[in-house]
Amino acid sequence: MQDDAVASAKIHVPAGEDFLLLSPTQQAFAYRNVDRMFATRPIRRGKTVWQLARDREISPRYQIGGVTLGVADYIDRANVAGLLVIKDERIVLERYSLGLEENARWSSMSMIKSLTATLVGTALQQGAIAGLDDAVSKYIPALRGCAYDAVTVRSLLTMSSGVRWNEDYTDRNSDVNRYSKSLGDKIPGGVLALMRSLQAEHPPGTHFSYNTGDTYVLGCLISAATGKQLADYMSETIWSPSGMEFDAFYTLESDGGQEIGGSRAGIALRDFGRFGVFLLRGGVIDGESILPPGWIESAARRAFSFAADTNRYGATGYGYSWWIDPDDSMAAVGFAGQSLYVNRNENVVIVTLSCQPQPPYDAAYTVDLKVEYHAFKNAVIEALS
Repeated sequence: MQDDAVASAKIHVPAGEDFLLLSPTQQAFAYRNVDRMFATRPIRRGKTVWQLARDREISPRYQIGGVTLGVADYIDRANVAGLLVIKDERIVLERYSLGLEENARWSSMSMIKSLTATLVGTALQQGAIAGLDDAVSKYIPALRGCAYDAVTVRSLLTMSSGVRWNEDYTDRNSDVNRYSKSLGDKIPGGVLALMRSLQAEHPPGTHFSYNTGDTYVLGCLISAATGKQLADYMSETIWSPSGMEFDAFYTLESDGGQEIGGSRAGIALRDFGRFGVFLLRGGVIDGESILPPGWIESAARRAFSFAADTNRYGATGYGYSWWIDPDDSMAAVGFAGQSLYVNRNENVVIVTLSCQPQPPYDAAYTVDLKVEYHAFKNAVIEALS
């Protein structure tokens, strides 16, 4: 007797709607296999790869609770999968762990917000976006008549749309988890419908409130203004000209749909580093200014200031979708310990890719991950200076 269905080996992946709620045993696999869980679109690299030079490796040491710790301790204690330090455009430290390899794309989580926001600068430079005080609805007619109608491009960049949004990752009914479920179910137009349904809470530009949906709208705006898919525009303006080593990808709201500008993109460790160096170079590629004059300075300026204990990273401000470190450096920050730190004063880039435990699993974890990160970061800067 012959069965109609032939058995075959399959790889199991967690449900997309659970992406922000994964257990520690699932995180590392999921974060390096985002393209198995969600629809994606490639950000193509160019024909030429910029080979980062290497220098003598550093061995930073830091202290926690009177105990001196090193690089291996930091990787183990902070659940680090990838660690990269670049000084003066030369790699001085590179490590992989937890199954991450050099050519693998790890989930950016919300780090991609900062990269997507940089495309606003390229669109301004090219004239596709007329000004930061333009209304969102000028570019996205579908948002006319809802809370986003009067919101400006600048307010999206600075997370001050004033639209009510719940970013509670532990609440399955929060806006961010409703967004996550829509992505997992690959519903065409589902995220934009969610954004249209939200209500205004504050006048635009007056109140900082972290909102992953704001950057989704920002990505839609860039696509509408340029007439190009977000992944293609990133490839054309920055990824290919900068000599990135690997194709990256944006996740999509549905098969063939709009890119998700604010979360879950997949990028290799060294290419995160190259993006940091692109900023250290002032957004100039082969003598051409990709960004408007003063863009990076504005992006790194505190549009809003707050105490370091009010956020997971320990930032003291927020600029154009970049968190501002206590030392005034720029930081792209993502869920579960992802970060791209760009220190323009010291000409240093630090990339950390992690899978740090989240509630309720973090209750049994004794390491203060915020303290650990800043102690290690400061030790790196000291070792390099």
